[in-house]
Amino acid sequence: MTEKGVEFESVNYIAAPMSAAGLKRLFQQARLKPEEFLRTKEDSYRQYVAGRDLTDNELLAVMAKHPELIQRPIVLRGKKAVLARDIERLAELDIR
Repeated sequence: MTEKGVEFESVNYIAAPMSAAGLKRLFQQARLKPEEFLRTKEDSYRQYVAGRDLTDNELLAVMAKHPELIQRPIVLRGKKAVLARDIERLAELDIR
């Protein structure tokens, strides 16, 4: 996208932690549920998430406190966001 002159923002929630409300907005922009962003191989997943029946809001609160649980990279362009683990997903940002 950079090569085509398309501006976008990579969300670095490790360097600049986000609130649960901020994560909720970001995930809504990606049209994904919080659990779709979870990194399930992290120790903190086993400690705070695994085996618990957490609501979306509870999960967002855990993710805000433990950003290592969030898959990356998340790329934002305008009001759209994608979880770009597969680089092809960047096409969903509509670069026209």
